[in-house]
Amino acid sequence: MNGGMGGKRALISVSDKRGVVDFARGLAALGYTIVSTGGTLAALKPHVPVVPVSEVTGFPEILDGRVKTLHPMVHAGILARRDRPEHMEALNRIGAAPFDVVAVNLYPFSQTVARPECTVEEALEQIDIGGPAMVRAAAKNHPGVWVIVNPDRYRQVLEALSSGGGPDGGARLRLELAREAFAHTAAYDASIAQYLAGLAEEETVEGLGAWPERSALVLVRSRTLRYGENPHQKAALYTESPVPPGTVASAEQLHGKELSFNNIHDAHAALEMVREFDPPAVAAVKHANPCGLAVGATVAEAFRKARDSDPVSIFGGIVAANRPVDAEAARSMADLFLEVVLAPGFEPEALDILTAKPNIRLLRIPDWRPPAPYADWKRVGGGWLVQEADWRPEGLEPARERVVTRRAPSPEEWEQLSFAWKVVKHVKSNAIVLARDLATVGIGAGQMNRITAARLAIEQAGERARGSVLASEAFFPFPDVVEAAAQSGITAIVQPGGSRRDADSIAAADRAGIAMVFTGRRHFRH
Repeated sequence: MNGGMGGKRALISVSDKRGVVDFARGLAALGYTIVSTGGTLAALKPHVPVVPVSEVTGFPEILDGRVKTLHPMVHAGILARRDRPEHMEALNRIGAAPFDVVAVNLYPFSQTVARPECTVEEALEQIDIGGPAMVRAAAKNHPGVWVIVNPDRYRQVLEALSSGGGPDGGARLRLELAREAFAHTAAYDASIAQYLAGLAEEETVEGLGAWPERSALVLVRSRTLRYGENPHQKAALYTESPVPPGTVASAEQLHGKELSFNNIHDAHAALEMVREFDPPAVAAVKHANPCGLAVGATVAEAFRKARDSDPVSIFGGIVAANRPVDAEAARSMADLFLEVVLAPGFEPEALDILTAKPNIRLLRIPDWRPPAPYADWKRVGGGWLVQEADWRPEGLEPARERVVTRRAPSPEEWEQLSFAWKVVKHVKSNAIVLARDLATVGIGAGQMNRITAARLAIEQAGERARGSVLASEAFFPFPDVVEAAAQSGITAIVQPGGSRRDADSIAAADRAGIAMVFTGRRHFRH
């Protein structure tokens, strides 16, 4: 048994083997004895002298490798404090020696369960036991142990070891590595907890409902941003691990400057909007609200209709399409200053046209999937609010909705109402949307009362309000919105209903010959 071997020692056992051979070579050149396990041992053996962990423990790996490092000869060597003589004496008594470097990262659990075909048995086999124990032990004892979980740190650690660690002997770097190590194991455990919660998502505990008592977000910093909503605010983008496909976080940037905080936020809003529609659709977004949204026979037609919805506000906006952008659409887009265009793809000629503009950012969403259930988190002082996201594609089904006026909508009005109802779901409350010809003509967003939102939408629409339809994301507490709609020539209204004074609004609609539909569903958006 070689547990008491002298000199500096490094324990290396990694799932992510990027750079591990060069790291081990560097350590060996500095006089370190390399101890390793399993697949890492096999990867290192052809390149550097390496000692199997079984020689250190005097015990063979068992249970298909499930038990190999869970042994006092390993953990005593990691946990022993160098500044306590009694600890070092205890190591001598059992024939052990300290580990000075511990390079360990964990089984690829998140990557495994991200595969659609992953079975529960496969997932459970990717739950690392010995790895987290070694990482946590080394991080706890970081005043005397270098713990590395990120292969990108190898070069930095080798440089520090070569130079004696700098003025503080490497204490500051070891602290940073320890923090990174605990974040690594915390995220790993949170991923497992999330996966297991998903297996039991249909089950509820009496008194608790579907929400677990404790929850954790597993996030990885994807990039540091130039600034946040304003230049004086620092910011970064954190993503789920692995990043869900078909999201802004997974987008491939094909052209343009670095995305800003507001670019990313608005791009997400635009993507969620166009996903509501099956035919070609384009959304133009400013400050997370649509300034124009339209459906057309082609992306080019949909873009022109969305642009014409509000030709002033689209300047400097974010545009999303639910179909690949072709040359005709690209030519129309190139006539404007747009911050971002995102789509499932861009035809080669469209790319040539748009990349001639140096500042426009082009994002390709590589895996365009329909929306799926997800949790919507909102930060409040001291905590988080969480809800099921309002993700379900919305629309009107005449057989399901309730016509409350004497006149029912015509087939054409039903089509326009369904379009407007899909749009208003994505407008900040209080929200009113006017639509005609499957395009928005007026949007009133984020107002403190509904009549102001309606007046803004009507004012924006101007003469286009006549013959349009109106959608409201919540009910009318007074008949004033219906009365304003009647004065503007609006022909049909959709709203949730449910006010104590619904009868007043219905009567106002009947007097004006307006068809009104109650959905029984509302879409507040704060």
